[in-house]
Amino acid sequence: MNNSIGNIYRLTSFGESHGPAIGGVIDGMPAGVAIDTDELQRQLDRRRPGQSDITTPRKEADRVKLLSGIFEGVTTGTSIGFIVENSDQHSSDYDNMRHLFRPSHADYTYTAKYGLRDHRGGGRSSARETIARVVAGSLARQALAPAGITISAYTSRVGDIAIDRPYSELDLSLTETNAVRCPDPEKAAAMTELVRKVRNEGDTIGGIISCVIKGCPAGLGDPVFGKLQARLASAMLGINAAKGFDYGMGFDCAGMRGSQAADLFTTRKDDGAIHTLTNNSGGIQGGISNGMDIYFRVAFKPVATLLTEIPTVDDRGLPVTLKARGRHDPCVLPRAVPIVEAMASMVIFDTLLANRCSRI
Repeated sequence: MNNSIGNIYRLTSFGESHGPAIGGVIDGMPAGVAIDTDELQRQLDRRRPGQSDITTPRKEADRVKLLSGIFEGVTTGTSIGFIVENSDQHSSDYDNMRHLFRPSHADYTYTAKYGLRDHRGGGRSSARETIARVVAGSLARQALAPAGITISAYTSRVGDIAIDRPYSELDLSLTETNAVRCPDPEKAAAMTELVRKVRNEGDTIGGIISCVIKGCPAGLGDPVFGKLQARLASAMLGINAAKGFDYGMGFDCAGMRGSQAADLFTTRKDDGAIHTLTNNSGGIQGGISNGMDIYFRVAFKPVATLLTEIPTVDDRGLPVTLKARGRHDPCVLPRAVPIVEAMASMVIFDTLLANRCSRI
């Protein structure tokens, strides 16, 4: 299994949903980066279960233990090791799934690949593994802050309820003021009620998370196989339940003419800096950042575990009826927002470090 992501700034994660702990080892963090452990814990708190009535009721403190690589609040340049212990597993909730293949889960594919699987909460395929990504992403984010690079994700759609304004017209500081993490208060209220309704029906629902990266300098990314958008797409599509990625005008460009899509260059009068009048490119051209805001969207499917009876087959291929138990999110989006930010932070920081080798 490929348990690592990144080239210079590199995370290797380990652990299962119902094992003793989730953890990771981070290589490539330069020495001398000031680390705020309270901020690190705050990011984990944004991802943890049980934080509102529209997320899973599983109760986990998700307190991170830093084992190495940080001394007196500063990175040492050596590997950063960490763990987050699991404490509220209800493994017996999954006993009836030991020999069943849950529809749209990794049960069948894991068995096909390895000949066995950990049926408790999905084992390694559980979204609980993303704890390690949030830790590594938060540290990368803190390393990016002195460079003026900020990364903000938010829920822009749940089901058929969507924000109908561009991000430039939104107050992204409002994202954390509601359970669904939507910066539009009116839409947030409607989204929250929809999630509650779906949950009460034993069903689940999907949506879209948008992300804006500000302050990224021009020149990050490579022109061929290391295109910045490709690295971001790979990171985002590696998140559990992620099904789609686009950036800038994305799929909307399919119905445009070139004259409508072109981002014309100009220079600012105050400092003479080159920029574009529009940002249809989403801050990336030719696989390389152009200094404008980087903007992308990630589509998430409805959670596959339904709290209603559904037909499936067992590991002998015989038809059975599955009645799932356990504690599950009716919608992944609220808890996926910090994960999207974390993955983006790792990609941008890794690319920023690599870019220092592009010239002598």
